[in-house]
Amino acid sequence: MEPRTRRIAVVRVRGRVGVDQKIEDTLHMLRLKRVNHCVVIDDRPSYMGMIRKVINYITWGYISKETFAELLRKRGEVEGYGRLDDEYVRKHTKYSSIDEFADAFMRFEAELDDIPGLKKVFRLHPPRKGWKSIKKPYKEGGALGFRDNMDELLRRMM
Repeated sequence: MEPRTRRIAVVRVRGRVGVDQKIEDTLHMLRLKRVNHCVVIDDRPSYMGMIRKVINYITWGYISKETFAELLRKRGEVEGYGRLDDEYVRKHTKYSSIDEFADAFMRFEAELDDIPGLKKVFRLHPPRKGWKSIKKPYKEGGALGFRDNMDELLRRMM
């Protein structure tokens, strides 16, 4: 197995109508069941193959540690508890804060499963100022595919 090197944020951009069943199944495997849902994964080849398959329904890019910590703080949810906060992380993990956990997560020393009850899907708002076009690739002025400024998009959606 190749070493994982970076974390990727994947956001579903397009809805369910008219989607091929194989693509819908792949989106479900990525836990992207609705528009504006986000997951954070690593760049292993199996995930990259899934991303290539559903590229016309998602946008994705590399995420920074600061943005991931902000995503956990603002949009992280724990089953039966509500919003994720430093107190919950301190009480249920070996980490003293969300920032410390985010740092370990980005260095592949921790996983989202290390926080018990944490939902692995982040439900985001539509981006401020909207999507440019959900039918064109990002390089052509749309929203789909790889983007180098994923942190900026996630901040617009939190």
